[in-house]
Amino acid sequence: MTVLPITIWGEPVLHRRASEVEVFDDDLRALIADMFETNDAANGVGLAAPQIGVGKRIFVYKYANDDGAPPTGVLVNPVLTLSKISGAAPDPDEEEEGCLSFPGEVYPLKRAEWARVEGFDGFGQPVKFEATGWFARVIQHEYDHLDGKLYVNRLMDRYSRKAMKQAKKNGWGVPGLTWMPGVDPDPFGH
Repeated sequence: MTVLPITIWGEPVLHRRASEVEVFDDDLRALIADMFETNDAANGVGLAAPQIGVGKRIFVYKYANDDGAPPTGVLVNPVLTLSKISGAAPDPDEEEEGCLSFPGEVYPLKRAEWARVEGFDGFGQPVKFEATGWFARVIQHEYDHLDGKLYVNRLMDRYSRKAMKQAKKNGWGVPGLTWMPGVDPDPFGH
């Protein structure tokens, strides 16, 4: 298993829809193993393939939950069903979100409180579960990556302006920027 560099906002693969996985083979399972290794090294709760420069519909997660889902898992070619998202403003103390591809920054975002995800594991076997609360947030966040969206694309105007100002200050928004988990300082201070 290999820890891979994580792409930063502005890398084209992060901003386009990932393609379906068509072959469930040893190469796919090796990629998934590398994704778990990278997620662990980054102290992440989830990692999508576009975040390591691979435009495929795959994400891994590591999140203890009360929903009966495994605390670690992979979803290949997932389909997501969500509850309604409240129109209320996000709570800046309770609903802050961060992203390994927008490293070190956190902003409030309202998400659905419930999600059902269906997809496949690395062997092509069906995977299906429901997630609530923060676990639902993790699933939605990673799924968004597969559609070419980062959480900063969903922020309300006030926070979106702050995020884009910070991205400009950090020099992000151009291809070729990455950070290396386990080598570079942890952007979230874990």
